[in-house]
Amino acid sequence: MIALCVFFILCCNLVQGQFPRACVTDQALKSKTCCPPWRDGSPCGSTSGRGKCRDWVVNVELSFIRERQYDDDRLNWPRFYFDKTCECFGNYSGHNCGDCMPGYFGDKCDRKKTVIRKEIRELSFLERKRFFSYLLLAKSTKSKDFVILTTGDRHHKDTYKFVDVTIYNLFSWIHYISIKPILRNGTFDSTTNYAHGGPAFPGWHRLGLFFLERQIQLMTGDEDFALPYYDWRGEENCSICTDDYLGESHGQGFLSKYSHFATWKSICSGYNYDDSYCPGADDENNMQILYRKPGVHPTVRRFPSFKDVEDTLKLTNFDSPPYDRLARRSFRNALEGFLRPDGETLGRSMHNLVHIYFGGTMSEVPISSNDPMFILHHCYIDKIVEVWLTRHNATRDVYPVNDQPGQGPRECSTPYFPCYLNKDLLHRSTKFGYTYSKYQQM
Repeated sequence: MIALCVFFILCCNLVQGQFPRACVTDQALKSKTCCPPWRDGSPCGSTSGRGKCRDWVVNVELSFIRERQYDDDRLNWPRFYFDKTCECFGNYSGHNCGDCMPGYFGDKCDRKKTVIRKEIRELSFLERKRFFSYLLLAKSTKSKDFVILTTGDRHHKDTYKFVDVTIYNLFSWIHYISIKPILRNGTFDSTTNYAHGGPAFPGWHRLGLFFLERQIQLMTGDEDFALPYYDWRGEENCSICTDDYLGESHGQGFLSKYSHFATWKSICSGYNYDDSYCPGADDENNMQILYRKPGVHPTVRRFPSFKDVEDTLKLTNFDSPPYDRLARRSFRNALEGFLRPDGETLGRSMHNLVHIYFGGTMSEVPISSNDPMFILHHCYIDKIVEVWLTRHNATRDVYPVNDQPGQGPRECSTPYFPCYLNKDLLHRSTKFGYTYSKYQQM
């Protein structure tokens, strides 16, 4: 029986996702080594000069883990499971150095390309149909490289197992597992997680988006593909909640039968238990149908305004002590939506308001990424981050030293693979192979 594993690569190159198939064998787990061979037959493509297998090097001072008695398997990623992983050279990347860094293509990863993410209403009819077709393909195509962890009990390794998953469900599962409560001294702490409520929020979601974008590029062979975004500023109603776009809602919020996503089911829905990792991941019969209820929440009936976005962009500190949901004068906290755009008043705003406005699956945070609206929303959040970095001439150095678990500047963004340090995700987007259109003034 395959035992538990989780992994990461040393090099800070292209993100690929969790659990390479090649690293869930008995031999790999026993040796604590995740250095799969490339097509030349050598580990990490070493014979061809693509990379090498090497010992993990600790990137961060983790004394606070001992002091606070954290024992979560996702913390100190990936040392908990693997002592050796691939370090890829140059523009090479991937779990076996067989892929390229973001924005690079070709057998030698020497062709640089920057794709343009457009507002979804900018897309031509054919571009829009291509996007929907690719999403449907990603939802139905099993990942050839990765599997996911599913377990009924986080405390006992003999209950852990791996299952196949589609490309889109892999993306959704990564979001789900990152925000499970953190295990501390044998109990679960829900005050923070690896993707929200701290300075890692913008970069963690940026990473997820270009992971999915790259997986779709590889799946289709379309190097020009880019995810679209939804500029929701000032909208009184959701203008893309139609069957021509993301789908019209009927009845209890289920999507119209004419919607592209009418039959979609949400992986890990119905299994939001603190002590388990998505035990029903391979059982579609127990998954919820995707649903959406835009504008029916009793207190959230509008999108953030143009002024809300502009005021948020004026905040000069990327983040501020205590680097959590109570931070004031913090661009990150205002953008995430625990702080209002005035920078002083704690309260729901921006990103959080949009999730609440949509209701349904989007408002159930652990499974919200199952709704393709999540992609469009977070691409726009990422565009706001990019505008802020440009306006304030900011670099990755603005990422603060902090003691939030998994959110330190030199910690790996959990649970992605290979390792991206949290602070390195504040590079400009062109470094990762994409940029944004200039739809409406910002």
